[in-house]
Amino acid sequence: MKSATFSELRNNAKHYFDAIEKGESIEVYRHGKLIAVISPARQRDRDRWKNSKPVDLSGAALSAAILAERNE
Repeated sequence: MKSATFSELRNNAKHYFDAIEKGESIEVYRHGKLIAVISPARQRDRDRWKNSKPVDLSGAALSAAILAERNE
């Protein structure tokens, strides 16, 4: 498991998120204390967007369409 300070993560986010995407977990420290562990999403969570259906706006206001979708 890799580790980084908050500043390192912020300044080199692409590098760390590339590692996470490849399966690595990252421990994040701030002022010497562990504040987070960032790990790859589970496969089923990554695939969730593949199964989502597009929102049909059909002339409706976007906010109304989103609220209707949530209520289904």
